Amino acid sequence: MDPRFVGLPRIDLRSGDADAHAAWEARCRRSAGLSGRADEVARTIVERVEQGGDRAIAEITAEIEQRSLSPADFELDDDARRRACERVPPSLRAALELAAERVATFHRTQLDALAKPTGLAGDGVVLESRPTPLARVAVYAPGGTAAYPSSVLMAAIPARIAGVGEILLFTPRPSDVVVLAAAIAGVDRIFVLGGAQAIAAAAFGTATIPRVDKIVGPGNAYVTAAKRHVYGVCDVDGIAGPSEILVVADRTSDPEIVAADLLSQAEHDELASAVLVTDDGALVDRVDAALVEQLADLPRREIATVSLAGQGAAVVVADRDAMVAAANAYAPEHLELLVAAPEELVPALRTSGAVFVGAWTPEAAGDYTAGPSHVLPTAGAARFGSPLGVWDFIKYTSVLRLDAAALGRQAGAIVELARAEGLEAHARAVERRLRK
Repeated sequence: MDPRFVGLPRIDLRSGDADAHAAWEARCRRSAGLSGRADEVARTIVERVEQGGDRAIAEITAEIEQRSLSPADFELDDDARRRACERVPPSLRAALELAAERVATFHRTQLDALAKPTGLAGDGVVLESRPTPLARVAVYAPGGTAAYPSSVLMAAIPARIAGVGEILLFTPRPSDVVVLAAAIAGVDRIFVLGGAQAIAAAAFGTATIPRVDKIVGPGNAYVTAAKRHVYGVCDVDGIAGPSEILVVADRTSDPEIVAADLLSQAEHDELASAVLVTDDGALVDRVDAALVEQLADLPRREIATVSLAGQGAAVVVADRDAMVAAANAYAPEHLELLVAAPEELVPALRTSGAVFVGAWTPEAAGDYTAGPSHVLPTAGAARFGSPLGVWDFIKYTSVLRLDAAALGRQAGAIVELARAEGLEAHARAVERRLRK
């Protein structure tokens, strides 16, 4: 039986109610869950794969997913990939190709600023930051309650534009459309592995799976925890939590549109967060009514209802400045501005993963066809994190070149600092050069 939606939990920040302000602060302090059962299970799986390689991966997959795979079954072969692509309807293929073209067009603009050496030269000194694309990366695409071919495009296309040498996709039980998305995005190899064991395999490498330099892409709590445990062995894009949206709305907003956009995230996962911030208390009632109506025939209504009841909120504030303050405090993955003159608010919004400006810019456009990657920081990480981009697949090396005169000019300071730190060999390494 479906749970019954009775309205968004309300938090009124217009008064000095200490409980309301404490409730809002608690939501703003949310995290991606770096402890608990998922973390403990992921740690054990990562250790087993590090020690046991392919054998451990097969055993863990059988235990958790009830799939019997030998190492020879880990990779999807070329014939299987071709047949999967051929089964995708032409209309869906065309939609993927449109999305891919727009994602590629946007991310090529990032390459111009990132892929050129920068530095300075003069007075016998040449200093340079030299960009180099990563050699091999892994893209993770979840299975579970929904398959996301769009995430394959959003992660693999920036990697290809950056010049990554080899792109691997890890996804359990890949659907035909996910395989086609991989082909369109330029993925080189597909491994039909999921969960924490896939993350560990990519990080450490095995007899059949090459080791990667970086792992990107969304996953469940076990995947997220595993990424944290392998960080340092390779790089990861971030520690992701469930999807989230914060909609800023006022008395000019259409409650049906507000409700629709809240549901666009609530249907992802029972732990997804859909939050409304408004300076119009009456709007909340209208949005609740729209949510009841739209949930009635939503295919994923059970998931969405649990999400709204457990993670959703209607936050009522005093004015536009307070709406901006609330949005910055929450640091949402997705921030929608469904208000009058939304462009006026944009410069003050500093902590969101992506900002969607105006009623004609739904978050769903960002998920599929707008262009910027939809792989975004969650759980408040937008305070310091960035969307996935070409920059995630380029590393920089410092190149230094001094002639004798330049070293001579710096030598006194080098020797002084080295001896102040008790590093005599550092000082002597400079002094010996000068004597010669």
